[in-house]
Amino acid sequence: MHMTMRWYGPDMDSITLKQIRQIPGMEGVITALHEIPAGEPWPEEKVRERKAIVEKAGLKLMGIESINVHEDIKYGANNRDELIENYIKSLEAVGKNDIHLVCYNFMPVFDWTRTDLALPLPDGSTALAYDGKTIEGLSAEEMFDRIAENSNGFEMPGWELNRRDEITAQINKFKGMRDDELRANFKYFIDAIMPTCQKYNIKMGVHPDDPSYDLFGIPRITKCEADLVKIAEMNDCPLHGFSLCTGSLGSNPNNNLPAIIRNPKIGPRIHFAHVRNVLFTGDHQFHESSHVSHTGSLDLYEIMKALVEVGFNGLIRPDHGREIWDEKARPGYGLYDRALGSNYLIGLEEAIRKSKGMPYPDNINSVTAPYEG
Repeated sequence: MHMTMRWYGPDMDSITLKQIRQIPGMEGVITALHEIPAGEPWPEEKVRERKAIVEKAGLKLMGIESINVHEDIKYGANNRDELIENYIKSLEAVGKNDIHLVCYNFMPVFDWTRTDLALPLPDGSTALAYDGKTIEGLSAEEMFDRIAENSNGFEMPGWELNRRDEITAQINKFKGMRDDELRANFKYFIDAIMPTCQKYNIKMGVHPDDPSYDLFGIPRITKCEADLVKIAEMNDCPLHGFSLCTGSLGSNPNNNLPAIIRNPKIGPRIHFAHVRNVLFTGDHQFHESSHVSHTGSLDLYEIMKALVEVGFNGLIRPDHGREIWDEKARPGYGLYDRALGSNYLIGLEEAIRKSKGMPYPDNINSVTAPYEG
């Protein structure tokens, strides 16, 4: 597998490429042009500039997370063809820069939802948390305010403040939509972009619902194994696949992650893996933990074993980390706990592969380029 780290770019991240470069086993970064609103095409030269910055640091720009899908595409509005054409232009900009993975989502309104960005844990660290009971008592605007107040001054993806005033209208628009209607709009989108993906060999990995529950009465179509099978069956092109996020799917204890990975309709289409842990604290209640298996409710050994056994050798990254060692960073995206998590995952993969007599580290393209500052 190829270890990566999500990086928000030179103007939006507290973590430097120099720091990422020094994490053992780290090959590259996953990034995006966050300054470009959903629905607008990405200029090829902007992607080239970002790639040059990454490569100067001795790393590789290995994937994009995300090119956001405009809400009108998800809704199936009259202007969706124009917006899809802009999305295709963004894919072309990525493909012409020799980047071959895009992680994205098809979640209406919310990319992800948490009720606490800094829940104190017994060891003095803080973590992201979700409480379904709290959600029931909050309006969408109140959710925006809570997230903004606890984000350490960083803008959280999917919760940009310029979306606050329109959020209730967006929720109300989607409330009347059935899951199968959203699914049909998703298929329309996938069918439209696949020819471009085939031209540039771009793997599209859709991200699961986060958390994997029904929320605010809006449709959710990526929350369980059955949902993912339906998505796989939308289009035969193998470039149409999944970003397996263990913390998102794993937020629902009914989701058996190793079994999902081993599903023959899902496993071969896993293009990207976000691997992290969560600890269940009640019904529709959890908080994120360290990556280590016994600190949470997910068995990361069994998850990594399943990935190895289905032949996954794609891009992987540690996902949300706790805030530890007095770091002040974008919640979930600090340096220290994600660095620890990445090396825990590398160690698990090495142990699993060697126990099976499989080559390691022959499957890794080690980064050898010097850091140039």
